[in-house]
Amino acid sequence: MCEQHDVVIVGGGVIGLSIAWELANRGREVCLLERGEPGREASWAGAGMLPDVPTDTDDALEQLMAASRGLHEQWAQRLREATGIDNGFHVNGALYLARSAGERASLRAWQRSCGEAGLDCSWLEPDEVLQFEPALSSDSLRGACRLPREAQVRNPHHLQALTKACQQAGVAIRPQAPVVSLELEQGVCRTAQEAFQGSQVCVAAGPWSRELLAACDWTPDLYPVRGQIALLRLPERIITHTLNEGPRYLVPRRDGRVLAGSTEEEVGFDKSTTPEAIAELTRFAYELAPALREAEVERTWAGLRPAAFDGFPYLGRAPHLERIFVAAGHFRNGLTLSTGTAVLLAQLMCNEPPLVDPERFRVGR
Repeated sequence: MCEQHDVVIVGGGVIGLSIAWELANRGREVCLLERGEPGREASWAGAGMLPDVPTDTDDALEQLMAASRGLHEQWAQRLREATGIDNGFHVNGALYLARSAGERASLRAWQRSCGEAGLDCSWLEPDEVLQFEPALSSDSLRGACRLPREAQVRNPHHLQALTKACQQAGVAIRPQAPVVSLELEQGVCRTAQEAFQGSQVCVAAGPWSRELLAACDWTPDLYPVRGQIALLRLPERIITHTLNEGPRYLVPRRDGRVLAGSTEEEVGFDKSTTPEAIAELTRFAYELAPALREAEVERTWAGLRPAAFDGFPYLGRAPHLERIFVAAGHFRNGLTLSTGTAVLLAQLMCNEPPLVDPERFRVGR
């Protein structure tokens, strides 16, 4: 016997939980199956950065990101009202740092293009950077782009709020329920003990989505990329902006903690941390802000980001399958794109006009 549901969602990360909440708020009866505990994989491990992007753009990913960025502030308020949990959303701005002549030239060109696209983005010379962030080292600093509207949330708090909001909205969350097989035509998801059938099924299982969809005519080109993070703790806050240099960053929390990230490693499904990577991340933090040498390395962790071959997530109905939808492959932008992804998937599943043109995210491309 199968449990019957309007929608079965496979995967309880920020993408699956967000889609579940959006659908439940539209009156759909939803069951969510999670292989471990909800929100404990890459979603929990992320730094919670919400970048500012142009709203007037032809780039499909930027369109979805802009829509998501606008929704995040609304969702933060709605989640707080529904659950009493503050997800930590606040606008703290970001600095994109140049520490070489090449980085300076590249960032200056990027700053001009951002300005032409309508973003609030200014160039700061080194002395101006230090006026905003006096704890930064002046050694090798060549300037920075400042985007004052960039924001952040606390990932664990956001996921706690989403999980509670889903439960309050009637979503049946089944933890420790890894799906071992997916009968695509019938929409039946089988765990070791039970079976769940959905009129629609949404596979949102991050890098594990590839295996679940292996029986499709088309298999998503997804692979895991490990990202390691170190959490540093000081008794008081010494930086306020999110600091970016290439793929690495420092994200300050209001309580004095600072997240130092992140690596990009293709090591399969290995979520362990390594002394070498953590040493490199802390060295990066100390170089940017020498006062962080006094910080305690409170915790380290790693998550597996689901990367797609072309950098665009798979969003929509699976080819030749009426019941099956996919939402996977967000790589480093899972939290960032989660709100827009949830609305877009709910619209596609409910046959409503889409938030953005979904063609670039087409499943089966």
